[in-house]
Amino acid sequence: MLPSLEEFTQRAGEIRARIAAACAAAGRDPAEVELLAVTKTHPVAAAELAARLGLRAVGENRVQEGVEKRAQLAPAHAALRWELIGHLQSNKARLAAGHFDRIQSVDSEKLLRHLDRAAAERGRTLPVLLQINAGDDPAKFGADPAGAARLLDEALACPHLQVDGLMTIAPLGATPAETAAHAVRTFGRLRALRDELAARTGRPLRELSMGMTGDLEAAVAAGSTLVRVGTALFGAR
Repeated sequence: MLPSLEEFTQRAGEIRARIAAACAAAGRDPAEVELLAVTKTHPVAAAELAARLGLRAVGENRVQEGVEKRAQLAPAHAALRWELIGHLQSNKARLAAGHFDRIQSVDSEKLLRHLDRAAAERGRTLPVLLQINAGDDPAKFGADPAGAARLLDEALACPHLQVDGLMTIAPLGATPAETAAHAVRTFGRLRALRDELAARTGRPLRELSMGMTGDLEAAVAAGSTLVRVGTALFGAR
């Protein structure tokens, strides 16, 4: 069951307070870190809650689910942006390019080509993030860090794609302490990789999408500009 607007506002306030505290500890401006409400598996009303609170965007994991919910969204919330944060198969690239404002999970040259072609068909420039498996987690999708430079070069050569930055997901550990250590290592590695790639290409690659409910402090400390939060906002699925 979704929270009321009052409860949702309180939960979002608590997350924003955590982001602000993490930014203060890191000497950063909280305005540099966006809260992305993850609405996967929740009804369209979850996206409408986010819009009513003034959040800019929501994140979805599955293409079809996001497409259906966006079609159901009340016209009053049409300005809400939809970002795909889950794994994207090449055969769904065309559908995703037509219905999402940004795709965060681009992890292969093949997918780049499909998305570039689909964006060209629609006469648009599609913003993307390159997903990097910075935690070397076999359970996670994402390009190998060693191949990130080549993937970026391919992405920058696609005339209908706009590369905004990088995305990653930290591995889980066997204990909370191990999970925390993984987060620090993963996010620090992605930040260093971004800085290296930006220096090499002259592109800012501003966005670092990293951090969720349990590890957002480590992500903010490492330079995250976008934290993805679902359960802490909407409750268990």
